[in-house]
Amino acid sequence: HTFEKRYKEVPSGFRQWDQLWHADKWLLFPENIGPKLAIDESSLSNGELYTFVTNRDSRTRERSLVAIVAGTKSEDIIAVLERIDDERRHAVKEVTLDLSDSMRKIVRSVFPKASRVIDRFHIQKLACDAVQELRVKHRWEAIQQANDEMEEAKLNGEDYVPFRFPNGDTRKELLIRSRCLLFKSAEKWTGRQKQRAAILFEEYPDIRTAYGLCHSLRMIFSKNTIKDAARLSMAKWYSKVEEAGFHSFNVIAATFYEHYDEILKFYNNRDSNAMAESFNAKIKLFRANLRGVADKKFFLFRIANLYAYP
Repeated sequence: HTFEKRYKEVPSGFRQWDQLWHADKWLLFPENIGPKLAIDESSLSNGELYTFVTNRDSRTRERSLVAIVAGTKSEDIIAVLERIDDERRHAVKEVTLDLSDSMRKIVRSVFPKASRVIDRFHIQKLACDAVQELRVKHRWEAIQQANDEMEEAKLNGEDYVPFRFPNGDTRKELLIRSRCLLFKSAEKWTGRQKQRAAILFEEYPDIRTAYGLCHSLRMIFSKNTIKDAARLSMAKWYSKVEEAGFHSFNVIAATFYEHYDEILKFYNNRDSNAMAESFNAKIKLFRANLRGVADKKFFLFRIANLYAYP
């Protein structure tokens, strides 16, 4: 503890840092800006969100950090980013972001000449969440069914013996243990997962249909290489969603339709927000190694030393 305190006060250079006075509110490194940026939010401690702007060409290494702003309020972030001179901001050609309206507003205001590319993985995550929502709904029904069967056995003075499928799972266990396999493509399933999936899809045809819609959406981004082909595939996917009649997937289709152009810009350079997610993962690992964030300003100072300076 003494060594850490001495390091912070003297050799680290923390007290002489030129951005110390506003570090907990915003940090800005205009010299790190490049033609391709990513904007995303991340939590430092206790769920408190900060907005990070990073240079994708630096690939989460030195000089990859452009700005950190406390909170997610678009007006505050715009005010900080507008401190960067117009020439540098207008030189930005592309910014990847998520589905957040505030992020779109920030990019539109601060980087007016940049193309906005909505990260395809956020759309895929919505589809995965819709499948899991259906699985969880059936799981609650299975728990209630098991409770009713136990109560009936108790009233009849019998021992309760739950029904088991050929792989040894009860109905509750089948739905609990199917969580991970529904996130993956069928070709990546293990032998046990294939057996479990076959039972699951036979017992719950609606989960099979939802999984098929999710997988089809994943394949649109994975296999199509040009925008026109993706547009045609998406039209076919819309038809499947309409036939299936799932509310969650109808919402996803509507979301896709509202952000159509910005999502399909992925096919211009096949860019995603993966670098921003990688940067978030590094920050979380750094925070875990330090056992949390005791001094927010000093934590941000060390982040800046790692990712903002050469």
